Amino acid sequence: MTRPAFLYEQPERFGESLTTSRPWNTTALASVERLNGRAAMIGFTAAVVGELISGHGIVGQLTAVVRWYLELG
Repeated sequence: MTRPAFLYEQPERFGESLTTSRPWNTTALASVERLNGRAAMIGFTAAVVGELISGHGIVGQLTAVVRWYLELG
């Protein structure tokens, strides 16, 4: 029995898409990453403020939300 011949594709250069040889739009990536970072900072700040208000850590806060949700139903 003969083994099938495997043909490997040439690896693409960093920043190229699979369908074209145009590089990534780094301007758009920068704005998306900036927005993502700012959303993460807001979420972290909200978690810290929630901990200061409730006196519970993240697990205690999540447990309280689950209990509250289950009591509604």
